Amino acid sequence: MAFVKRIFLFLVVNILIITTISIILNLLNVQPFLNSYGLNYQSLMIFCLIWGMGGAFISLGLSRIMAKWMLGVRIIDPKTNDPTSRQLLNTVHDLARAAGLTVMPQVGIYNSPEVNAFATGPSRRRSLVAVSSGLLNRMSQDEIEGVLGHEISHVANGDMVTMTLVQGVVNAFVMFLARVLAYALSGIGNRDKSSTSSYLMFNVFVFIFQIVFMILGSLVVAAYSRYREFRADKGGASLAGKEKMIGALQSLQKLQDVRDIRMEKPAFQTMKISHQERRGLLAFFATHPSLELRIERLKKGI
Repeated sequence: MAFVKRIFLFLVVNILIITTISIILNLLNVQPFLNSYGLNYQSLMIFCLIWGMGGAFISLGLSRIMAKWMLGVRIIDPKTNDPTSRQLLNTVHDLARAAGLTVMPQVGIYNSPEVNAFATGPSRRRSLVAVSSGLLNRMSQDEIEGVLGHEISHVANGDMVTMTLVQGVVNAFVMFLARVLAYALSGIGNRDKSSTSSYLMFNVFVFIFQIVFMILGSLVVAAYSRYREFRADKGGASLAGKEKMIGALQSLQKLQDVRDIRMEKPAFQTMKISHQERRGLLAFFATHPSLELRIERLKKGI
């Protein structure tokens, strides 16, 4: 049943993105970027910006709903009398007020043995902070405060929106450069080549260049993601206390082998405080720095 729900959600989101962007392109009267006269760079630029940014921001707008559906996040009722939920809610709200947030985030729990937490949402005023049941069961209150300070820092810094902007700009550049280079190499407009073979080569080159540029673009996105994790650690130390933040990361380091494959959704893995570490060249594609490095930087006050 859960698998069917995830497939349904995936299809709905993608249909919504395609429909919305198609409507926007029609409303803006964006002309085809490739025609008998050659490549229309203005139309291509608008096309790539709308597709590159549009999909990223629609996904961001739906992020809270997707978290509830895909991870089964249960939102805590602000009037709850359950002691554990009440303490979690109060801790998040205290940290949010200390961070200068005027609208309190939604607070949720998802059922999983993994020791993790994440923040998401389209804006500071419409954010969600969620923790796993494994984190609540395995961490001390001080360590939980460190984790929550980190997540509130993400919200206060506007990291969800900034990350979406970075991803959207990279998407747009990838689409634009791939098509410009494909047009230059495919021979479209060359009288010595048939139009059919030229258009076929154009599409082949677009496919190849998009893969290459997506790999290069992911290096940029991953580098920014690692930077925002360092910044959120520093913010968490400021909100909850340096020792609590260090203690939280040390606890995550000890418990990072406790995994839950059901909850390893690509759309949310980059948002979680703890992430499977990558070594060697793969470290350049990692969205999170190693926990060891994060702890070391906090201890040095970097």
